[in-house]
Amino acid sequence: MGDGKDSGRVLDIKTADIKSTAPVFHEQGKNLSTALTTLVTTLDGLGAPWGDDEQGKAFGDAYRPQQKAIEKAAGTLVLGLISIHEAMADLSDGHVDNDELIAGMFKKARPADGEGNDKGAK
Repeated sequence: MGDGKDSGRVLDIKTADIKSTAPVFHEQGKNLSTALTTLVTTLDGLGAPWGDDEQGKAFGDAYRPQQKAIEKAAGTLVLGLISIHEAMADLSDGHVDNDELIAGMFKKARPADGEGNDKGAK
Protein backbone atom coordinates (compact mmCIF):
# COMPACT_ATOMS: atom_id res chain seq x y z
CA MET A 1 0.00 0.00 0.00
CA GLY A 2 1.18 3.50 -0.73
CA ASP A 3 3.93 2.40 -3.10
CA GLY A 4 2.05 3.42 -6.26
CA LYS A 5 1.45 -0.19 -7.26
CA ASP A 6 -2.20 -0.79 -6.46
CA SER A 7 -2.62 -4.52 -6.15
CA GLY A 8 -6.25 -4.08 -5.21
CA ARG A 9 -5.54 -5.44 -1.75
CA VAL A 10 -6.10 -3.42 1.35
CA LEU A 11 -4.91 -6.09 3.78
CA ASP A 12 -3.03 -9.23 2.98
CA ILE A 13 -3.31 -11.16 6.21
CA LYS A 14 -2.38 -14.79 6.06
CA THR A 15 -3.76 -16.70 9.00
CA ALA A 16 -1.10 -19.37 8.54
CA ASP A 17 1.59 -16.71 9.11
CA ILE A 18 -0.13 -15.49 12.26
CA LYS A 19 -0.60 -19.02 13.59
CA SER A 20 3.01 -19.98 12.87
CA THR A 21 4.41 -16.79 14.43
CA ALA A 22 2.29 -16.71 17.58
CA PRO A 23 4.07 -19.64 19.32
CA VAL A 24 7.43 -17.86 18.92
CA PHE A 25 6.26 -15.21 21.40
CA HIS A 26 5.17 -17.91 23.85
CA GLU A 27 8.48 -19.74 23.54
CA GLN A 28 10.53 -16.57 23.98
CA GLY A 29 8.39 -15.63 26.98
CA LYS A 30 9.23 -19.01 28.53
CA ASN A 31 12.92 -18.52 27.73
CA LEU A 32 12.94 -15.07 29.34
CA SER A 33 11.12 -16.45 32.37
CA THR A 34 13.75 -19.18 32.74
CA ALA A 35 16.57 -16.63 32.40
CA LEU A 36 14.94 -14.36 34.98
CA THR A 37 14.47 -17.22 37.42
CA THR A 38 18.09 -18.25 36.95
CA LEU A 39 19.31 -14.69 37.48
CA VAL A 40 17.27 -14.16 40.64
CA THR A 41 18.02 -17.51 42.26
CA THR A 42 21.71 -17.39 41.36
CA LEU A 43 22.29 -13.86 42.62
CA ASP A 44 20.23 -14.49 45.75
CA GLY A 45 22.20 -17.67 46.37
CA LEU A 46 25.57 -16.00 45.87
CA GLY A 47 24.87 -12.96 48.00
CA ALA A 48 27.06 -10.21 46.51
CA PRO A 49 29.13 -11.95 43.81
CA TRP A 50 30.36 -8.70 42.34
CA GLY A 51 33.05 -8.45 44.96
CA ASP A 52 34.29 -6.00 47.54
CA ASP A 53 36.63 -3.97 45.35
CA GLU A 54 35.81 -0.47 44.11
CA GLN A 55 34.06 -1.63 40.93
CA GLY A 56 32.15 -4.34 42.80
CA LYS A 57 30.94 -1.88 45.41
CA ALA A 58 29.89 0.60 42.71
CA PHE A 59 27.94 -2.11 40.90
CA GLY A 60 26.34 -3.39 44.11
CA ASP A 61 25.39 0.12 45.19
CA ALA A 62 23.70 0.74 41.83
CA TYR A 63 22.15 -2.73 41.41
CA ARG A 64 20.73 -3.57 44.84
CA PRO A 65 18.30 -0.63 45.08
CA GLN A 66 17.03 -1.38 41.56
CA GLN A 67 17.03 -5.18 41.83
CA LYS A 68 13.31 -5.60 42.56
CA ALA A 69 12.35 -3.07 39.87
CA ILE A 70 14.54 -4.91 37.31
CA GLU A 71 12.99 -8.25 38.27
CA LYS A 72 9.47 -6.79 38.08
CA ALA A 73 10.15 -5.23 34.66
CA ALA A 74 11.50 -8.51 33.30
CA GLY A 75 8.44 -10.30 34.71
CA THR A 76 6.21 -7.80 32.91
CA LEU A 77 8.07 -8.55 29.67
CA VAL A 78 7.43 -12.27 30.19
CA LEU A 79 3.70 -11.63 30.63
CA GLY A 80 3.72 -9.34 27.60
CA LEU A 81 5.29 -11.96 25.36
CA ILE A 82 2.82 -14.59 26.53
CA SER A 83 -0.12 -12.22 25.97
CA ILE A 84 1.10 -11.41 22.44
CA HIS A 85 0.97 -15.13 21.70
CA GLU A 86 -2.60 -15.34 22.97
CA ALA A 87 -3.65 -12.16 21.14
CA MET A 88 -2.19 -13.38 17.84
CA ALA A 89 -4.03 -16.69 18.16
CA ASP A 90 -7.26 -14.79 18.86
CA LEU A 91 -6.55 -12.46 15.93
CA SER A 92 -6.06 -15.39 13.60
CA ASP A 93 -9.30 -17.03 14.73
CA GLY A 94 -11.16 -13.73 14.41
CA HIS A 95 -9.75 -13.15 10.93
CA VAL A 96 -10.94 -16.57 9.77
CA ASP A 97 -14.39 -15.96 11.29
CA ASN A 98 -14.56 -12.52 9.63
CA ASP A 99 -13.56 -13.93 6.24
CA GLU A 100 -16.28 -16.56 6.51
CA LEU A 101 -18.84 -13.94 7.49
CA ILE A 102 -17.92 -11.68 4.58
CA ALA A 103 -17.89 -14.60 2.16
CA GLY A 104 -21.39 -15.48 3.30
CA MET A 105 -22.57 -11.93 2.72
CA PHE A 106 -21.38 -11.89 -0.86
CA LYS A 107 -22.41 -15.33 -2.04
CA LYS A 108 -24.15 -15.08 -5.33
CA ALA A 109 -27.84 -15.58 -4.85
CA ARG A 110 -29.72 -16.80 -7.86
CA PRO A 111 -32.57 -14.50 -8.76
CA ALA A 112 -36.01 -16.03 -8.85
CA ASP A 113 -37.73 -16.21 -12.23
CA GLY A 114 -38.74 -12.76 -13.36
CA GLU A 115 -36.33 -10.98 -10.97
CA GLY A 116 -33.11 -9.20 -11.88
CA ASN A 117 -31.10 -9.76 -15.04
CA ASP A 118 -33.13 -7.36 -17.10
CA LYS A 119 -32.53 -8.83 -20.55
CA GLY A 120 -34.00 -6.54 -23.10
CA ALA A 121 -36.69 -4.76 -21.15
CA LYS A 122 -39.22 -3.25 -23.49
